[in-house]
Amino acid sequence: MTLFDGITARLIDTDRLSVNVLERVGDDPATAPEHTVVFVHGNVSSSLFWQEIMQDLPSDLRVLAIDLRGFGGTEHMPVDATRGVRDFSDDIHATLEVLGIPSAHLVGWSLGGGVVLQYALDHPVLSLTLQSPVSPFGFGGTRRDGSRLTDDDAGTGAGGANPDFVQRLTDRDTTDDAPTSPRSVFRSGYVAAGYTSENEDVWVESMLSTSTAGGNYPGDAAASPNWPGFAPGTSGVLNTLAPKYFDVSGIVDLAEKPPILWIYGTADAIVSDASFYDLNHLGALGVIPDWPGEDVAPAQPMVSQTRDVLSAYVEAGGEVTELPVEGAGHAAHLERPAVFRRALLTHIGYVGRPADPAPPTEAIILRSAD
Repeated sequence: MTLFDGITARLIDTDRLSVNVLERVGDDPATAPEHTVVFVHGNVSSSLFWQEIMQDLPSDLRVLAIDLRGFGGTEHMPVDATRGVRDFSDDIHATLEVLGIPSAHLVGWSLGGGVVLQYALDHPVLSLTLQSPVSPFGFGGTRRDGSRLTDDDAGTGAGGANPDFVQRLTDRDTTDDAPTSPRSVFRSGYVAAGYTSENEDVWVESMLSTSTAGGNYPGDAAASPNWPGFAPGTSGVLNTLAPKYFDVSGIVDLAEKPPILWIYGTADAIVSDASFYDLNHLGALGVIPDWPGEDVAPAQPMVSQTRDVLSAYVEAGGEVTELPVEGAGHAAHLERPAVFRRALLTHIGYVGRPADPAPPTEAIILRSAD
């Protein structure tokens, strides 16, 4: 595990499993919850992806990043997909309990966005930051209103994983000799064209920490009479986001609504209204044959679904700040770190040094109960 200057890792033993946590040297364990930030990574990644932003946040905050089960240094226990992402969110809660953190500002990226939304449904949080989050209705297989396209969620879940990509994860392939290598997938899917970093090897290392053992990534699949011929199984990471298991739109009905920052890249290839990871969209493009048509298998409008749910959240008394980052891909915190940092600090109400730059208010669309 490649750790940056000032970052340490330790295993936290909980009553559920052993969880790997990244922390900063010098952070005070007695820091109040309102000055504590917890980062949750996305799919096929780990806490290593948060290290640059952890280094860059003010020293009087307490900052942690947690590896989900089956990723990074956390125990590779199977994931019960029939619980949606609750295995992940329950693991985080158990970890924070051991660390003596009753509440915090939670930051979730992609899959992690869904995890922190589930956490907020079950436990109090001070705020939520959602970076390129999965739709509140899961990944694939729904119309804009969240209604499911088929009774078995055909075309979603583990059956959609590219077998060669999974094999290259298993083989710990660090090359860029094929479009399905993890390094190539990072360059084409995680970030927008033009992004370069001296830390790319660390980002690939993080991806390669993904467990492909049974019950982890991607999971099992079931046969389906519906196009494209498969449906989600009951275990594994990708199945947690199948619509029949995952729906966090209930945040609208929370009695206590934490403020939400929604930040995303406008060039995101993974989470968008025309995702290149949505099999229905690929069918419409002719990449996957025998697509049954728009009426039967429309692409999932992921960003629009998120906007609709968050707008309803505002109408019900919540507060949402939406920040589209022009030209960024799926990882705004890597691609536009200064924008991400300023937006996060503003969102959590941090009052810092006079030298701290002003928030990018001209780029923020604010929705609130007022």
